[in-house]
Amino acid sequence: MSATRTRRPKPATKPDTLADALRELGDIPPHRILWTPFPGTATEADALACLDGDNKRLVELIDGTLVEKAMGQRESYVAALLVHFLTTFVYERNPGIIGVTDLLLRILPDQLRLPDVAFTAWDTLPTPDAHLQPIGDYVPDLMVEVLSAGNTAGEIARKIREYFRGGARLVWVFEPDDRTVTVHASVRRSRVLTATGTLDGGTVLPGFTLALADFWNHPQLNPRPAR
Repeated sequence: MSATRTRRPKPATKPDTLADALRELGDIPPHRILWTPFPGTATEADALACLDGDNKRLVELIDGTLVEKAMGQRESYVAALLVHFLTTFVYERNPGIIGVTDLLLRILPDQLRLPDVAFTAWDTLPTPDAHLQPIGDYVPDLMVEVLSAGNTAGEIARKIREYFRGGARLVWVFEPDDRTVTVHASVRRSRVLTATGTLDGGTVLPGFTLALADFWNHPQLNPRPAR
């Protein structure tokens, strides 16, 4: 069973300055960093309190610091549409489960992440009910990030490293501005699919394909048609 940890995290290295701390977080802008609990002292219980509180805030726990997830209206529609295509495929075949934005996962010890979308094969779950706990103590096979204006290149690069280090097999990064999808097979192996490409599930979701022209041209991601 996944337990909620309250012990104080012990970062591998302690930053000397605030600039160092921000750099290690991926140059995240300060307005996304919660001041309470004080950066460097937050616990998993603190992250859960934010997610489950009356004033819900989507936060990740990184190096003992609560960092608010960058979100945007357009990105939520991109994620929702992708979930539609993935769940249609997964629910017909039942190879595993689909998670969305508030899926809090212990990617590494004391590191909690919130991918925009995730797929986990049944065999990946460490216990039959691992996906029913407040915090998932496992790393999904497929992790998806949808970039927003508030994201930085550094934080996404760090996320990708942590995802694969934790055990992910595939990472998709959707870029709504360019209408591209970067497919990461590992930290060092990636390829960019343009709006005319075809996304596939590889060995993680065999048989799944998505024509990106159909995806990006979907009415949900475009201006309302003229009447």
